[in-house]
Amino acid sequence: MRNIFILFFLFVEIVFASVIPKSAIVYYGKDISYTTVGVHDYIIVQPNHIDTAVPGFKTYKDKMYAYISIGELDKTLPEYGEIPKSWIKTDNKSWNSVVLDIQNKQYQQFLFTKMIEPEIQRGFQNFFFDTLDSYQFYSKTPEERAKSEKALASFINTFHKKYPTCKLIINRGFEMIDAIHDSIDAVLFESYYRGLGTTKQNLYKNVSAKDRKWFDYWLDKVRAYHKDIISVEYMPLNEIFSKKAEKVKKKLEKKGMIPYIANKDLTVYGNSSKVAVKREIFTLISEKRLDRTLQDSHQLGALVLEYLGYKQKLYPIEKSLPSMAEMQHYAGVMIWLKDYVSDPKKLTKWVKKLVKNNIKVVFMGNFGFVVRDDEYKFLGLKVQKTQSSKIKIIDKSPLIGYEIEPAMYHEDFEVQLKEGEPLLSYLYADDSVSSPVAITPWGGYVVGEGGMVDIDGENLWVVDPFAFFQKALHLQELPVADVTTQNGTRLFFTHVDGDGLANRVEGDFGFYSGDVILNYILKKYKVPHSISIIGSEIDPNGPFPKMRDKLVKLVQEMYSLDNVEGATHTFTHPFFWGKIHNDNLDPQYRLKVKGYQFSLQRELYDTLEEMNSKLYPQGKMPKARTVFWSGDCTPRVNALHFIAQHNLLAINGGDTTITNLNPWLSRIASLGLERASYTQVYTGAQNENVFTNDWLGPFWGFKNVKQTFQLTNSPRRFKPIDIYYHLYSGSKQASLEALTDVFDWVMKQDVFPIYTSRYIPKVIEFYNYALWKDADEDWHFYGLNHLRTVRVEKKNYAIDMAKNRDVLGVKHFQNHTYISLQNHTEKGVYSLDLHPSENMLHQGYMVSANGYVKEYKHNANMKMYTFEGNVPLKLSFHIPKGCELEVFPKAESFHQEGEIVSLKYTTQKQAEVRVQCFSNY
Repeated sequence: MRNIFILFFLFVEIVFASVIPKSAIVYYGKDISYTTVGVHDYIIVQPNHIDTAVPGFKTYKDKMYAYISIGELDKTLPEYGEIPKSWIKTDNKSWNSVVLDIQNKQYQQFLFTKMIEPEIQRGFQNFFFDTLDSYQFYSKTPEERAKSEKALASFINTFHKKYPTCKLIINRGFEMIDAIHDSIDAVLFESYYRGLGTTKQNLYKNVSAKDRKWFDYWLDKVRAYHKDIISVEYMPLNEIFSKKAEKVKKKLEKKGMIPYIANKDLTVYGNSSKVAVKREIFTLISEKRLDRTLQDSHQLGALVLEYLGYKQKLYPIEKSLPSMAEMQHYAGVMIWLKDYVSDPKKLTKWVKKLVKNNIKVVFMGNFGFVVRDDEYKFLGLKVQKTQSSKIKIIDKSPLIGYEIEPAMYHEDFEVQLKEGEPLLSYLYADDSVSSPVAITPWGGYVVGEGGMVDIDGENLWVVDPFAFFQKALHLQELPVADVTTQNGTRLFFTHVDGDGLANRVEGDFGFYSGDVILNYILKKYKVPHSISIIGSEIDPNGPFPKMRDKLVKLVQEMYSLDNVEGATHTFTHPFFWGKIHNDNLDPQYRLKVKGYQFSLQRELYDTLEEMNSKLYPQGKMPKARTVFWSGDCTPRVNALHFIAQHNLLAINGGDTTITNLNPWLSRIASLGLERASYTQVYTGAQNENVFTNDWLGPFWGFKNVKQTFQLTNSPRRFKPIDIYYHLYSGSKQASLEALTDVFDWVMKQDVFPIYTSRYIPKVIEFYNYALWKDADEDWHFYGLNHLRTVRVEKKNYAIDMAKNRDVLGVKHFQNHTYISLQNHTEKGVYSLDLHPSENMLHQGYMVSANGYVKEYKHNANMKMYTFEGNVPLKLSFHIPKGCELEVFPKAESFHQEGEIVSLKYTTQKQAEVRVQCFSNY
């Protein structure tokens, strides 16, 4: 058997791969969208506009290039004040900059120490050098130009020697290409076909054939060195994605260049060989009274959009409304305001622009302004107050009645639809007809009781939000990078907040609550556990100084277990994260520790460092780096920034409490929340504190979380299984029995157990991955370094495995198909040909596994899988006629049902499996 596997490794793999064109973007705007830029191979940005701590930057930083002006310095930059006048050769009034002497060695050193090195320290590892030809402002003779060119070439080569791992793009620099070609990766230039004029009336112009002939001479030299060439072309905003632009793009591609078409200021996401699928939904809210965690838009809308593969971009109306150029990369707009706006004309003027630019708009809850007929004319609606009562429903779409039938409550206004598709219409006593839910040419709306009914504080959807959002916003049906599943199996993790470590136990089954959890849960259930502690509880100045030694030994014993990873529940358990100002939190909002001066550094990073050095066994890896948010679990940007800046992980928040008693979609939280491009990751389900009515009882109430796990799995799998509880669950017999009951139930399910620290990055990636669909309608995913599953919302969906070399297998579950991806780290890029194919019926492949695929080798007829799990392996494969399965070591349980073969081990956590299919079948 082993010889068979060895021979298999010697097979030459047949690689099926289409040529993917390279793509580039030059974006000098702010608030960068990583789901938009992530598809490109070259991403050139203004570094002072980029927060290098956010997850999106870290995901794509190997493709990010920081703009550095070499020949000129903008007068508005702070570095301008450090420039001696002797370095300045002249002014460039067109760009409000000074032209500097590149031959000056002091200036070259200034570029390294003040312009380049700080960006490397911030996280940039690649650069774009601009204004290389500015020396021509002052070098008027051939001899002077030659000296400047030699100085530039020396500077560029010195850069390469100084930072050999940094990639470099230059703007033009053609005259130096022979001297610098080994130091650069690509050459960018502007205006091969389309350039900029000198007047507002002639801002964009065609480039003459004569000018192109000059370019061709130099471009041939660049091609000879096999360097990528990026051509930036300029067009008005309304032409960037026009047929005219596509012609320019195709001509450039035929010449072997990477095209990029954008506006004059390079502040829009332009047109290149790859254009990202729009995944962001701009959602207008008001944060005047409520934090975004409490907004209906977030609590009711985010989950739905995320399941469809999209994400919300929450935007406070208190800020200035974005321009249409800034809105081009959004898949649609939601206006979800609880209150009427103070300036309706400002809002209506902005919405008119959206409609004119064919950006679909949905109004949720209300229209955002008071009922005045003249405000609605441009929407094709007549909205008026009414005293009349509803008589009956005269029109109801199949989209109505999702969780509850529409109500007959009295409303004080009615909406008369002049153009569009009403989904619900009422007849009033005065013979008028009102349609509170409709699809319109510009999008749609859900107002009044048409979208949701509130019954005793429970929000029930009247309209099917999945179908409505998709139809009203014209959302493309996407394959979705799924965080709930890996290798065809639902993910399961368990994480514990450290509250109650020292609680005394009621009964005779332990002394401290922490002892009980250690002995009755961690040692009993051999699955990964993520256990946090509150740092101050074992601090000499904390609340339990006399018990400290015993508590430290208890925690050390927990962390000595192979199946336990550490985390911090902070140092002083902040109750309200929004109360932290200037890195300080008043003691009334946290646990009190003698002599302690609050800081995020001590609460988060130092607590983990102390854990790793004093509580973790020596040499245990990986080290703890996870924070479980405390208190109200609503960290603001300051705390989220700290987590990202220090490369920590964090989880908690989100209220997923759906049960059989309250089986409503509104009871399921989204995957997380974004603030300023930082991600707060939510739990998979709520903890026992909620299920026991804030620990008032019944103390067995956590048993009901099993219903949450079931209802978040079917009919749609929204969440992984997450057993989330506190250490104080070990203090009472009833709560411990509830906890063991939940664990016993989960252990019988088909799950893939992982540590919490392996789940968190998946959610962060969901909010940042980019998607491109090519001309053949193949899908390309970018930024998937932790996500390993793509979900297609179709039943029994079949794809051709031979055409999808990144695919490990396929699992069909209810109305979904989960496509498992192999574990490779080639820039997190996966390409999938998801066209339905009957060929799959005759191919052998993995269906599901509860462990990682550590290695995958394949050729035309054979697939070899090497598995490694955190628990004994359970594997299943599709083995049709003409295929055979070989396994090492042999599984204790072997079961075949139809063409599905299932294997189960009792102790083995590693295995190798070979699937071979013979061509004569």
